[in-house]
Amino acid sequence: MTELFAILIEDEQAVRLATAQTLELGGFEVMAFASAELAESSISADYAGIIVTDVRLPGKSGLEVLEKVRAIDSELPVIIITGHGDVSMAVEAMRHGAYDFLEKPFAADRLLDACLRAQEKRRLVMENRKLKMSWLHHAATPDLIGQSQPIERVRKFIQSIGPTQADVLINGATGSGKEVVARQLHLASGRRGEFVAINCGALPESVFESEIFGHEAGAFTSAQKRRIGKLEYAQGGTVFLDEIESMPLNLQIKLLRVLQERCLERLGGNQSIALDCRIIAASKADLLKLSAQGQFREDLYYRLSVVNINLPRLNDRREDIPLLLSYFVQRAALRYQKQVVSWTAAQMQHWMQRDWQGNVRQLRNFADQLVLGVAEFADNPAGQDQPSTAGGNVSLPEKIDAYEVSLIQAALEKHANNVAAAADALGIPKKTLYDKMKKYQKSLSLINPTNG
Repeated sequence: MTELFAILIEDEQAVRLATAQTLELGGFEVMAFASAELAESSISADYAGIIVTDVRLPGKSGLEVLEKVRAIDSELPVIIITGHGDVSMAVEAMRHGAYDFLEKPFAADRLLDACLRAQEKRRLVMENRKLKMSWLHHAATPDLIGQSQPIERVRKFIQSIGPTQADVLINGATGSGKEVVARQLHLASGRRGEFVAINCGALPESVFESEIFGHEAGAFTSAQKRRIGKLEYAQGGTVFLDEIESMPLNLQIKLLRVLQERCLERLGGNQSIALDCRIIAASKADLLKLSAQGQFREDLYYRLSVVNINLPRLNDRREDIPLLLSYFVQRAALRYQKQVVSWTAAQMQHWMQRDWQGNVRQLRNFADQLVLGVAEFADNPAGQDQPSTAGGNVSLPEKIDAYEVSLIQAALEKHANNVAAAADALGIPKKTLYDKMKKYQKSLSLINPTNG
């Protein structure tokens, strides 16, 4: 369950206690303060929650709190509480970056709804920062992005199999992230050697054996000196054999022997070299079917498939698209030295309903196109503007609405439009989900929602 945190600043004791109680009943862990000065030490850029503050306070005002918070972290949500007649002040606060405002007296569900939306926004910001830092420090080992059930199963597989020395076969369509999983398995293994990736489909058959197994000087006409092959180079590490279905049949026999005996001989040599590397193979084809057709060795298939995993297509985990796209856009912005782009709820909903035949790779390329400003207009719903750069025409509330719509749509699709089941999965009351569905009815694609 998502952790909820709130800093509450309210000088009136009765209001402070009632507001804190409402938030606590809604699942928030609340730190309540009677003044801005008392709350200051608890506000930091790594605070994972939100801030709710009255606009009129003894000492520093709520607007001064907002100004200080914006200086510490411009993406930390601040909800302003105003008294009757202070709406103009609240509007001014919104112009200066407040997430939302509530006018006294306000209903408990209105407070809770605003705070939950702000917390979800904060959670996404913190998650994106974590992903960004992870990418900067481990660019060679990209993260496995997503929170869907299919991707959680992949994570559990990596946690379970990664630390073992077992060879692995990864099955998945083109662009589904086979190398990402292979690198994660290597990282989880704790092996100190290199991660060596080999695309079997890109190697000409004439050099395949030499590249994989190495050769001795004089092994063939152009072999003027000894060459260490990829398997030997990966001593103490991991070899990733992508598109293994493309490996020539005669070399499959040699690979099978290496897997069984854990030793190899260089081309043209007689010396047996002990091998200490983990083999992770990947295929986009059905190897068992290829075996039946005589296009892949059956004994090699059964040797590789002792431990195997099937990766989901992006179309089977659409609820991960908002996180994935956000992650890829940030990476692209860093790589191309461009601004991060924004999008509307309608645009995100359109992208979540697209047919991503190219899977995650296609989505990553689309993110590059968005950042570079060359994405085709066809990738946007009719009548919608192109995504804008940060600070452009798309406001922060629109960004949050887009993410909220995507989560609701994914939950409803996952539970066959059963509102009760979707509300339970989202962790909100059914009435709240109905209210949100009404709010976003133009952006949501619903077919006969059921009450459950």
